Amino acid sequence: MEKGLIRQFLTVLILGAGSLPAAAQTASSPRGADRTSEALRPWLGTWDLEMADAPRGCTVTLGAEPVGEARQLRFPATCRRALPILDKATAWAPAAGGRPRLLDAGGKDIITFRSGSRATGLEGAGADGKAYRLVAKDHPRVPGPSQAAVAAQRRTIVDPTTAPAPASLPGRYVLMRQENREACRLVLSSAPTASNGTAPAGFEGACDDTGLTIFDPAGWRYDGGRLTLVARRGHTVDLVFEKGQWRKDPTAGAPLLMRKLAP
Repeated sequence: MEKGLIRQFLTVLILGAGSLPAAAQTASSPRGADRTSEALRPWLGTWDLEMADAPRGCTVTLGAEPVGEARQLRFPATCRRALPILDKATAWAPAAGGRPRLLDAGGKDIITFRSGSRATGLEGAGADGKAYRLVAKDHPRVPGPSQAAVAAQRRTIVDPTTAPAPASLPGRYVLMRQENREACRLVLSSAPTASNGTAPAGFEGACDDTGLTIFDPAGWRYDGGRLTLVARRGHTVDLVFEKGQWRKDPTAGAPLLMRKLAP
Protein backbone atom coordinates (compact mmCIF):
# COMPACT_ATOMS: atom_id res chain seq x y z
CA MET A 1 0.00 0.00 0.00
CA GLU A 2 2.74 2.46 0.98
CA LYS A 3 4.70 1.68 -2.21
CA GLY A 4 1.58 2.41 -4.25
CA LEU A 5 1.08 5.78 -2.59
CA ILE A 6 4.72 6.69 -3.09
CA ARG A 7 4.51 5.70 -6.78
CA GLN A 8 1.39 7.87 -7.26
CA PHE A 9 3.07 10.81 -5.50
CA LEU A 10 6.15 10.55 -7.75
CA THR A 11 3.94 10.37 -10.83
CA VAL A 12 2.20 13.61 -9.82
CA LEU A 13 5.54 15.35 -9.28
CA ILE A 14 6.88 14.27 -12.66
CA LEU A 15 3.80 14.69 -14.85
CA GLY A 16 2.13 17.60 -13.03
CA ALA A 17 -1.36 18.20 -11.65
CA GLY A 18 -2.92 16.84 -14.83
CA SER A 19 -2.28 13.33 -13.51
CA LEU A 20 -4.47 13.88 -10.44
CA PRO A 21 -7.82 12.08 -10.45
CA ALA A 22 -10.64 14.15 -12.01
CA ALA A 23 -12.42 14.50 -8.67
CA ALA A 24 -9.39 16.28 -7.21
CA GLN A 25 -9.41 18.92 -9.97
CA THR A 26 -13.09 19.81 -9.79
CA ALA A 27 -14.09 22.75 -7.60
CA SER A 28 -16.58 21.80 -4.94
CA SER A 29 -20.22 22.61 -5.70
CA PRO A 30 -21.99 25.29 -3.66
CA ARG A 31 -23.60 24.08 -0.45
CA GLY A 32 -26.95 22.40 -1.12
CA ALA A 33 -26.43 22.26 -4.91
CA ASP A 34 -27.07 18.52 -4.92
CA ARG A 35 -30.58 19.16 -3.60
CA THR A 36 -31.59 21.79 -6.18
CA SER A 37 -33.12 21.40 -9.62
CA GLU A 38 -31.14 21.37 -12.85
CA ALA A 39 -32.69 24.77 -13.72
CA LEU A 40 -31.23 26.41 -10.60
CA ARG A 41 -27.86 24.70 -10.47
CA PRO A 42 -26.09 26.72 -13.24
CA TRP A 43 -26.72 29.97 -11.36
CA LEU A 44 -25.47 28.92 -7.94
CA GLY A 45 -22.23 30.49 -6.73
CA THR A 46 -20.45 33.82 -6.43
CA TRP A 47 -20.98 36.71 -8.86
CA ASP A 48 -19.86 40.30 -9.38
CA LEU A 49 -22.88 42.61 -9.47
CA GLU A 50 -22.14 45.96 -11.14
CA MET A 51 -24.06 49.09 -12.02
CA ALA A 52 -23.59 49.82 -15.72
CA ASP A 53 -21.27 52.73 -16.55
CA ALA A 54 -20.44 53.30 -12.87
CA PRO A 55 -17.39 52.33 -10.80
CA ARG A 56 -19.61 50.63 -8.23
CA GLY A 57 -19.95 46.90 -7.73
CA CYS A 58 -20.24 44.15 -5.16
CA THR A 59 -19.80 40.41 -4.74
CA VAL A 60 -23.06 38.52 -4.24
CA THR A 61 -23.70 34.80 -3.75
CA LEU A 62 -26.71 33.01 -5.19
CA GLY A 63 -27.25 30.27 -2.63
CA ALA A 64 -29.22 27.04 -2.74
CA GLU A 65 -30.86 27.42 0.68
CA PRO A 66 -34.67 27.95 0.44
CA VAL A 67 -36.14 31.31 1.46
CA GLY A 68 -39.88 30.80 1.15
CA GLU A 69 -40.40 29.93 -2.52
CA ALA A 70 -37.08 31.53 -3.51
CA ARG A 71 -33.40 30.94 -2.65
CA GLN A 72 -30.96 32.66 -0.34
CA LEU A 73 -29.04 35.73 -1.53
CA ARG A 74 -25.88 36.66 0.40
CA PHE A 75 -23.59 39.69 0.22
CA PRO A 76 -21.44 41.82 2.58
CA ALA A 77 -23.17 44.62 4.48
CA THR A 78 -20.96 47.15 2.65
CA CYS A 79 -22.81 46.28 -0.58
CA ARG A 80 -25.77 48.32 0.61
CA ARG A 81 -23.62 51.44 0.42
CA ALA A 82 -21.99 50.54 -2.89
CA LEU A 83 -25.31 49.52 -4.50
CA PRO A 84 -28.27 51.01 -2.58
CA ILE A 85 -30.70 48.86 -4.55
CA LEU A 86 -29.49 45.86 -2.50
CA ASP A 87 -30.82 47.40 0.71
CA LYS A 88 -34.12 45.53 0.21
CA ALA A 89 -32.77 42.45 -1.60
CA THR A 90 -33.18 39.21 0.39
CA ALA A 91 -33.51 36.34 -2.10
CA TRP A 92 -33.27 35.23 -5.72
CA ALA A 93 -35.26 33.03 -8.07
CA PRO A 94 -35.29 32.19 -11.78
CA ALA A 95 -37.45 34.37 -14.04
CA ALA A 96 -39.69 32.97 -16.78
CA GLY A 97 -36.72 32.80 -19.16
CA GLY A 98 -34.62 30.90 -16.61
CA ARG A 99 -32.20 33.70 -15.74
CA PRO A 100 -31.98 34.84 -12.10
CA ARG A 101 -33.83 37.79 -10.60
CA LEU A 102 -33.15 39.41 -7.24
CA LEU A 103 -36.15 39.82 -4.94
CA ASP A 104 -37.19 41.76 -1.86
CA ALA A 105 -38.78 40.23 1.24
CA GLY A 106 -42.22 40.45 -0.38
CA GLY A 107 -41.13 38.58 -3.51
CA LYS A 108 -41.08 41.66 -5.75
CA ASP A 109 -38.37 42.01 -8.38
CA ILE A 110 -35.42 44.22 -7.40
CA ILE A 111 -33.25 43.41 -10.44
CA THR A 112 -34.27 41.23 -13.40
CA PHE A 113 -31.70 39.90 -15.86
CA ARG A 114 -33.15 39.46 -19.34
CA SER A 115 -30.15 38.69 -21.56
CA GLY A 116 -26.75 36.98 -21.50
CA SER A 117 -25.44 33.73 -20.03
CA ARG A 118 -23.24 32.53 -17.20
CA ALA A 119 -20.25 32.48 -19.55
CA THR A 120 -20.77 35.96 -21.05
CA GLY A 121 -22.39 37.76 -18.12
CA LEU A 122 -25.99 38.84 -17.61
CA GLU A 123 -27.54 42.21 -18.47
CA GLY A 124 -30.55 43.48 -16.55
CA ALA A 125 -32.55 46.39 -15.19
CA GLY A 126 -33.35 47.39 -11.62
CA ALA A 127 -36.53 48.69 -10.06
CA ASP A 128 -34.63 52.00 -9.73
CA GLY A 129 -34.47 52.31 -13.53
CA LYS A 130 -30.72 51.71 -13.68
CA ALA A 131 -28.89 49.06 -15.73
CA TYR A 132 -26.99 46.25 -13.97
CA ARG A 133 -24.59 43.48 -14.97
CA LEU A 134 -23.92 40.13 -13.27
CA VAL A 135 -20.61 38.38 -14.01
CA ALA A 136 -19.75 34.92 -12.66
CA LYS A 137 -16.53 34.82 -10.63
CA ASP A 138 -15.38 31.60 -12.29
CA HIS A 139 -15.64 32.94 -15.86
CA PRO A 140 -13.27 35.46 -17.49
CA ARG A 141 -14.81 38.72 -18.62
CA VAL A 142 -15.64 39.01 -22.29
CA PRO A 143 -13.16 41.50 -23.80
CA GLY A 144 -14.51 44.63 -25.40
CA PRO A 145 -17.93 46.27 -25.16
CA SER A 146 -21.05 44.51 -26.40
CA GLN A 147 -22.89 45.70 -29.50
CA ALA A 148 -25.66 47.02 -27.27
CA ALA A 149 -23.15 49.02 -25.21
CA VAL A 150 -21.60 50.50 -28.35
CA ALA A 151 -25.04 51.43 -29.72
CA ALA A 152 -25.97 53.07 -26.42
CA GLN A 153 -22.98 55.44 -26.73
CA ARG A 154 -24.05 56.77 -30.13
CA ARG A 155 -25.74 60.15 -30.39
CA THR A 156 -29.06 60.22 -32.24
CA ILE A 157 -29.12 62.24 -35.46
CA VAL A 158 -31.78 64.94 -35.04
CA ASP A 159 -33.60 66.77 -37.83
CA PRO A 160 -34.12 70.32 -36.48
CA THR A 161 -36.95 70.92 -38.97
CA THR A 162 -39.12 68.25 -37.32
CA ALA A 163 -38.10 68.98 -33.70
CA PRO A 164 -40.41 70.93 -31.35
CA ALA A 165 -40.38 74.72 -31.70
CA PRO A 166 -38.31 76.54 -29.04
CA ALA A 167 -41.33 78.55 -27.91
CA SER A 168 -43.17 75.32 -27.00
CA LEU A 169 -40.56 74.15 -24.49
CA PRO A 170 -41.00 76.29 -21.34
CA GLY A 171 -43.38 74.78 -18.81
CA ARG A 172 -43.82 71.97 -16.27
CA TYR A 173 -42.47 68.48 -16.92
CA VAL A 174 -42.54 65.02 -15.38
CA LEU A 175 -39.12 63.32 -15.09
CA MET A 176 -39.17 59.50 -15.31
CA ARG A 177 -36.73 56.61 -15.10
CA GLN A 178 -39.32 54.20 -16.51
CA GLU A 179 -42.28 54.79 -18.79
CA ASN A 180 -45.24 56.35 -16.93
CA ARG A 181 -43.50 56.19 -13.53
CA GLU A 182 -43.04 59.71 -12.21
CA ALA A 183 -39.82 60.40 -10.31
CA CYS A 184 -39.79 64.22 -10.06
CA ARG A 185 -41.27 67.33 -11.59
CA LEU A 186 -39.22 69.99 -13.35
CA VAL A 187 -40.02 73.54 -14.44
CA LEU A 188 -38.29 75.10 -17.47
CA SER A 189 -38.39 78.91 -17.39
CA SER A 190 -38.86 80.98 -20.52
CA ALA A 191 -36.40 83.72 -19.60
CA PRO A 192 -32.74 83.11 -20.62
CA THR A 193 -30.35 84.68 -18.10
CA ALA A 194 -26.97 83.81 -19.62
CA SER A 195 -25.14 84.85 -22.78
CA ASN A 196 -25.06 81.25 -24.01
CA GLY A 197 -28.88 81.12 -24.10
CA THR A 198 -29.32 79.15 -20.88
CA ALA A 199 -32.62 79.70 -19.07
CA PRO A 200 -33.42 78.76 -15.45
CA ALA A 201 -34.78 75.36 -14.49
CA GLY A 202 -35.58 73.72 -11.18
CA PHE A 203 -37.54 71.02 -9.39
CA GLU A 204 -41.18 71.60 -8.55
CA GLY A 205 -41.46 70.31 -5.00
CA ALA A 206 -39.32 67.55 -3.51
CA CYS A 207 -37.51 64.99 -5.66
CA ASP A 208 -37.07 61.46 -4.27
CA ASP A 209 -34.73 60.27 -7.04
CA THR A 210 -31.18 60.31 -5.64
CA GLY A 211 -29.48 60.57 -9.03
CA LEU A 212 -31.61 63.48 -10.18
CA THR A 213 -31.19 65.23 -6.83
CA ILE A 214 -27.41 64.94 -7.12
CA PHE A 215 -27.54 66.22 -10.72
CA ASP A 216 -29.72 69.13 -9.51
CA PRO A 217 -30.82 70.77 -12.80
CA ALA A 218 -30.56 74.54 -12.60
CA GLY A 219 -30.81 75.57 -16.26
CA TRP A 220 -31.63 74.49 -19.81
CA ARG A 221 -30.88 75.43 -23.39
CA TYR A 222 -32.07 74.30 -26.84
CA ASP A 223 -30.06 74.01 -30.03
CA GLY A 224 -30.56 72.05 -33.24
CA GLY A 225 -33.41 70.00 -31.83
CA ARG A 226 -31.45 68.90 -28.73
CA LEU A 227 -32.63 70.00 -25.30
CA THR A 228 -29.81 70.27 -22.76
CA LEU A 229 -30.35 70.24 -19.00
CA VAL A 230 -27.56 72.02 -17.12
CA ALA A 231 -26.67 70.96 -13.58
CA ARG A 232 -25.95 73.51 -10.86
CA ARG A 233 -22.29 72.44 -10.99
CA GLY A 234 -22.12 72.82 -14.77
CA HIS A 235 -22.31 69.29 -16.18
CA THR A 236 -25.05 68.56 -18.70
CA VAL A 237 -27.34 65.89 -20.13
CA ASP A 238 -28.88 66.03 -23.62
CA LEU A 239 -32.40 64.92 -24.56
CA VAL A 240 -34.06 64.33 -27.93
CA PHE A 241 -37.77 64.35 -28.73
CA GLU A 242 -39.22 60.94 -29.54
CA LYS A 243 -42.75 59.51 -29.47
CA GLY A 244 -44.25 62.56 -27.81
CA GLN A 245 -41.67 62.93 -25.02
CA TRP A 246 -37.99 63.63 -24.40
CA ARG A 247 -35.41 60.94 -23.69
CA LYS A 248 -31.74 61.05 -22.69
CA ASP A 249 -29.30 60.81 -25.59
CA PRO A 250 -27.05 58.87 -25.83
CA THR A 251 -28.93 56.19 -23.89
CA ALA A 252 -25.88 54.82 -22.01
CA GLY A 253 -26.20 54.68 -18.24
CA ALA A 254 -29.35 55.31 -16.23
CA PRO A 255 -32.39 56.08 -18.41
CA LEU A 256 -34.16 59.43 -18.25
CA LEU A 257 -37.47 60.44 -19.84
CA MET A 258 -39.23 63.81 -19.70
CA ARG A 259 -42.84 64.53 -20.64
CA LYS A 260 -44.49 67.96 -20.65
CA LEU A 261 -47.57 68.44 -18.49
CA ALA A 262 -50.66 70.19 -19.75
CA PRO A 263 -50.90 73.86 -18.67
